[in-house]
Amino acid sequence: MRELRGTPQVGRGHAEGCLVTELRAGAGTSENLDAVEAGRSAAEQAMRGLEGDKPALVFVYATAHYDLPALLASVRSVTGDAPLVGASSSGQFATGKLIEPGCGMAVMVLSAGPYRFGTAAVTGMRADAYEVGRRLARAAMAAVGPQRQPHGAILLLSDGLAGDPQGLLNGIYQVAGAAVPVVGGAAGTDRELNETLVFHNDQVLGDGAVAVWIDSPRPLRVVSAHGWQAHGLPMLVTKVDGPIVYEIAGRPAREVYQENFRYDDPMLELPTPRAAGYHSAHAFGLIEPDGTQLIRGAFVDDDGLIRTFTPLPLYSAVQIVSCEPDQLLSICEPVVKEALDVDNPRVLLAFSCAARMDILRERAVEEPIRLQAAAGDIPTFGFYTYGEFARSTGVSGYHNATLTAIAL
Repeated sequence: MRELRGTPQVGRGHAEGCLVTELRAGAGTSENLDAVEAGRSAAEQAMRGLEGDKPALVFVYATAHYDLPALLASVRSVTGDAPLVGASSSGQFATGKLIEPGCGMAVMVLSAGPYRFGTAAVTGMRADAYEVGRRLARAAMAAVGPQRQPHGAILLLSDGLAGDPQGLLNGIYQVAGAAVPVVGGAAGTDRELNETLVFHNDQVLGDGAVAVWIDSPRPLRVVSAHGWQAHGLPMLVTKVDGPIVYEIAGRPAREVYQENFRYDDPMLELPTPRAAGYHSAHAFGLIEPDGTQLIRGAFVDDDGLIRTFTPLPLYSAVQIVSCEPDQLLSICEPVVKEALDVDNPRVLLAFSCAARMDILRERAVEEPIRLQAAAGDIPTFGFYTYGEFARSTGVSGYHNATLTAIAL
């Protein structure tokens, strides 16, 4: 694995010197165990969807079990020098098909249509995620070129186990401002807690993030929903140290957390290899000023302490939330409907969470099927993440166990 440090790496994708046409999108998948064969096959499938148009942007999501540099080289042998971004995953989906964690990969190829795409990659998340966000936003915006359209959005992929993802978003916000929504996900690694990786062109990067600045003639909409249900009164986090929550409302956090469990929930003892004692079907709902909730996954560690995957701010207001499979699946149609409520949508890019897959278990296959059914003839594409980005108002925008989407 090679890492890039120093100058941000950038790429540009748009139809220079050409009349603006409709965006075209093509998707391909492969579960071939050979990285070269898998990459070539999926890319060839995806390219057919462009109907002869030149590719302007390529997405690749794949299990980390592949020889990833060989996989990317194989994809690019088909797609050429179009900018490529992607991430290791805990499963991926394309046009209604689920590829389970631990096997396979998926490719999405987009023509430029009315958009201009600028890509960039920056490493150093562990040292300073905020500064990475600032540099990343500047580099991706610059990669679009000097001629800018009136609107934009950022599609963000980051190392799922490095640094502070909300800090990364804060840095992006400082540069891009409130009018530029952010959507994306944190890289996964087949439900394991080892290295997660992001891709930029032919590079495989740890401790970093990649971004696509989507330069657009119209406003772009980021949509998110989760399906979790709050119970119990809001409470303040009164003692916290990073990811460890010691006290809620002045009482031991584990005591408060567990007394709010829904003991009739058959998912209560759901096992997961990610952490001992992790309860996927229960989490914290971090209450935002507008009353909405950001889901924060939590688990009981080997020492009996409550840990969250993203730190809860001291004195923040939270509720214990829980969910059932039907509740998680019920948001698919509303998310798709809202995301596609734009002029002439041609593709839906979505990001779901590995925790949602854990809870859905054998019903996980239903989520991509329902997304595609709701989208009709518009292709859907995405992967299962270790955290989701969806920022449209305010600064906050990092989620757990949430479904996010954008339509182009």
